[in-house]
Amino acid sequence: MNAAERRQLIMQTLGTQKCPVSASKLANDIGVSRQIIVGDIALLRASGEKITSTPRGYVLTVQAGKVYTLACVHSAEDTEKELNIMVDNGCTVLTVAVEHPIYGLLTGELQLSNRYDVAQFVGKLHSGEIRPLSELTGGVHLHALSCPDEACFERTKAQLDEQGLLYH
Repeated sequence: MNAAERRQLIMQTLGTQKCPVSASKLANDIGVSRQIIVGDIALLRASGEKITSTPRGYVLTVQAGKVYTLACVHSAEDTEKELNIMVDNGCTVLTVAVEHPIYGLLTGELQLSNRYDVAQFVGKLHSGEIRPLSELTGGVHLHALSCPDEACFERTKAQLDEQGLLYH
C-alpha cells in the first residue's frame, strides 16, 4: 500500500467511526507505525481535511447545529458535573480554552458528546497525571458548544448557572 492509499484508508476509517480512533489503533489496523499515522494525519490536515485530535483519538470534525461559547468557572472537582450538564442537554463540547497571560488563548479539543466521553476524559484527570487547563486561570475557562438549537443552549446555560458553574 502506498502513502496515498494509506491516507485514503485513514479517511475512510475516520468517516465510518462514531467515536475517536487512536493513532495506535489506526497503525495496528493498517500495519504501520504510530508515527507514520501521526505524520499522515498532519499531511491530511495540511491538505484541508477537517480532522480533530481529541484526548481519545482522531475524529472527522462535523458540526451539527450552531456553535455557542460559554464562560465557566469552577474547581477541577466540578469538571464532570459541568460536562455532564452540557452533554445531557444535547450539546457536544467542542473545546475548552483559557486566556494565558503570556501565550494568549490556549485551546484544547474535547469533542465530548455523551456521558461515556465525559467519563473517559474525567478519568484521565483523576489519574493525577494531567491537570485541566482551567487550573492556569483559577478555574475560569471557555467552552465552545455545538447545540442543535438555541433552546438547547439556553437550557444548558440555565442549568450551569443554577449549579454556580457560569462565570459572570
